[in-house]
Amino acid sequence: MIDTIAIDRAKDHFSGLLGKEMERIEGLKAEGDFQDYGSLDTIVIGIIGGDGIGPAITAVGRQVLESLLADQVAAGKVEFREIDGLTIENRVEHLQPIPDDVLEAIKQCHVTLKGPTTTPQKGDPWPNIESANVAMRKALDLFANVRPVRIPSQNIDWTFFRENTEDLYALGSQGIDVTEDFSIDFRLITTPGSERIIRAAFDHAKRIGKDHVTVVTKANVVKSGDGRFLDVAERVSKDYPGIAWDGWYIDIMTAKLIDPERRSEFQVLVMPNLYGDILTDEAAQIQGGVGTAGSANIGKRYAMFEAIHGSAPRMVKEGRAQFADPSSVLKAASMMLTHLGYPDLGERVEMALEVCGQYERKLKLTGRDTGSTGEEYGKYVLETVSDQNLKAKWEGYAKA
Repeated sequence: MIDTIAIDRAKDHFSGLLGKEMERIEGLKAEGDFQDYGSLDTIVIGIIGGDGIGPAITAVGRQVLESLLADQVAAGKVEFREIDGLTIENRVEHLQPIPDDVLEAIKQCHVTLKGPTTTPQKGDPWPNIESANVAMRKALDLFANVRPVRIPSQNIDWTFFRENTEDLYALGSQGIDVTEDFSIDFRLITTPGSERIIRAAFDHAKRIGKDHVTVVTKANVVKSGDGRFLDVAERVSKDYPGIAWDGWYIDIMTAKLIDPERRSEFQVLVMPNLYGDILTDEAAQIQGGVGTAGSANIGKRYAMFEAIHGSAPRMVKEGRAQFADPSSVLKAASMMLTHLGYPDLGERVEMALEVCGQYERKLKLTGRDTGSTGEEYGKYVLETVSDQNLKAKWEGYAKA
């Protein structure tokens, strides 16, 4: 017997979601231009420790940033602020993914460097509140998740543009158990949301001299949402006559990233949220693991840069947080420097990370007292950044 009461309840729930999303989409159509950091008297950089090993590795990131931006700080052009409270304990106490006072403090900053945060799931001792990352991306409209992966010795230079505020992540926490027998979650793909992430990918390719963009979907099966994303890509591509593009399905794309005969052909890749979440972790593993990869979350007004891995609570419980690898958050810091208008510094940090992590490896990070601490590794990276022969050294390793 069909449970019509359950169906009506599901309809009402879905109707409420539709109304909120239509209102949000109208807002997208009216959004302004990107923040011009050069016009600001002072750029405010927030440091968000997060959970687990987050405070330990973001402290290393802050140390590197403060050292490289010391002149700007002294001149009042840059200010650092520590933002507390984005911990699982405080979020649970307020039953909010981001407590109101913490979100307000974040909004007082132009950009933030963020450590990992714990996302509860069913079976955890915590209430099943929404991911702090997802909530921040929605609250600040950080629509572009940008993750570069570079392995010069293998001719790999990828930049992934993952749509950050739609798809399953937009409404994934608002699904419904229709009856005891089945659940439905909701997926959202919009034209303005797709256009701005796809255009960001093409703009990036044009800016850095790339000539190819790969659009990743599953449009052969998910015909409405992914079909829309692909249609928007075809239309946007016409504004970039010097850049070729093609469409790949997510399943074969995951295979081709580990195909040594093909993977060096990919340059800039753009995709909906969930596919990007999966694909960028695979790409990071090819580079050396998620601990080596950083992430930028870019919006028109705000930007957040973060490590892409988890909070590793076991390391904290075992007293090993000081040995956590800070490479991911240092990669995020290099992206922040470039975003703020210091591309030379950003590139030097990136080269130093590759020299220290992929080639020289003078210090070994094991996550235990058998290796270096994160602070020691941060000093190693800083020393390498300051090396006058860094570029020549990097080029030599890359060609070897």
